[in-house]
Amino acid sequence: MNGLVMAAQLILGLSILVILHELGHYMAARAFGIRVEKFYLFFDAWGFKFFSIKKGNTDYGIGWLPLGGYVKIAGMIDESMDTEALKKPPQPWEFRSRPAWQRLIVMVSGVLMNVILGVIIYSCILLFYTKQYLPNESVKDGIYAYEQARKIGFQPGDKIITINGKKIERFEDIVSTRVLFGATVTIERKGLRTGIIVPDTLYRMVMKKYKGSFIDFDNYSFSVDSVLLVYEDYPERIARKQRIITPAYLAQIKKGDKFIYVDKTLIESFGHFREILVENAGKSVCMTIERNKQFVKLYINVDSVGMIGIAPTKPPYPLKSYTFFSALKFGYADAFETLVANAKGLKKIFQGKEKVSESIQGPIGIAKIYGSKWDWRKFWSITGLLSMILAFMNILPIPALDGGHVIFLTIEAITRRKFSDKFMERVQIAGMVILLTLMALVIGNDIFRLFK
Repeated sequence: MNGLVMAAQLILGLSILVILHELGHYMAARAFGIRVEKFYLFFDAWGFKFFSIKKGNTDYGIGWLPLGGYVKIAGMIDESMDTEALKKPPQPWEFRSRPAWQRLIVMVSGVLMNVILGVIIYSCILLFYTKQYLPNESVKDGIYAYEQARKIGFQPGDKIITINGKKIERFEDIVSTRVLFGATVTIERKGLRTGIIVPDTLYRMVMKKYKGSFIDFDNYSFSVDSVLLVYEDYPERIARKQRIITPAYLAQIKKGDKFIYVDKTLIESFGHFREILVENAGKSVCMTIERNKQFVKLYINVDSVGMIGIAPTKPPYPLKSYTFFSALKFGYADAFETLVANAKGLKKIFQGKEKVSESIQGPIGIAKIYGSKWDWRKFWSITGLLSMILAFMNILPIPALDGGHVIFLTIEAITRRKFSDKFMERVQIAGMVILLTLMALVIGNDIFRLFK
């Protein structure tokens, strides 16, 4: 059942992305009077298909091979490799009869549609799911700098002013790829401003060694808001079907308690408290607690992941609601930051700084990312991300991809010399070989991971 949910989310997500991508090509072609012979979701390889209907000059259908989709534009050499029509004189409704600038628009329209979709999805997630954000200016106590942040120069209490010279409006942008992939961060410390250079290798340390602990708004005083009875949200514990009573409940921690000391260490903030617990994971510690204006000492067994099972009071920082226009602004920024992050990630792969086997996901890997539970917020988040990745990958200058066609059309527009149909046919074949090889490697890598 879990596998069916993963597969269903993958197929629905890809269907949305493919249909809209191909719709971009279709609408641009029709706008210029170019005939579209086929519009297919998935590939009808070897003539097999689930559905087909003829309307006007276009055959609309659903193929059986869920690895993409395509529009067959009259007079264009594409993945169908149907070159019979090219042996005849050019017709006015064909792609090859149109000027280079019109053909260029047709080719970039698919990528443009994915970018528009990505921006819309990111914006709608902010407006309808996230709803609120923490303004950077609201964090009056400054950041809490965890170990890796302190190593590169940050300190608890620092206030982030700009990233690469741009003022930060949302606190969450401080812990995004805008910083993790390298940046110059301007901070204010004790009334003075200075710059900190974040290395472009930080993401590796934060995401792998420190499991996301870098900078947070945890530099505030706190008390216990609630105590958990059992752990029910840890995947590894759910897998073992265990209900583990939390250390805080066993130690009779109560709502309103304030942690003053852990052993002999004075607690300075919630972030400091979290860090001390992680350092004492699996150990028994003596905690001094203030309760009803009295100090109480309790011994607590910190669990193996550095938690005791409490929910702290929320920080005293006012949130701000997304409006339609602010959601659109930030959604646009988030979507394009995804493009930038993918470009940086691809560069690191070519530089040998990241392994292809760890960085590239195929259909099996993507299905696992969607997960075995249907969560609409997660579904749209992943689909929006994939829309921007699809746009980025398609615009790469690889023969057979939109980006390959764009390169040749741009050269043609500049030189005013058209490439021969034979040359374009050979380029398309070379591109298809490259893509099929890459696809085989990616799917093979997915299968290898299943047995790793």
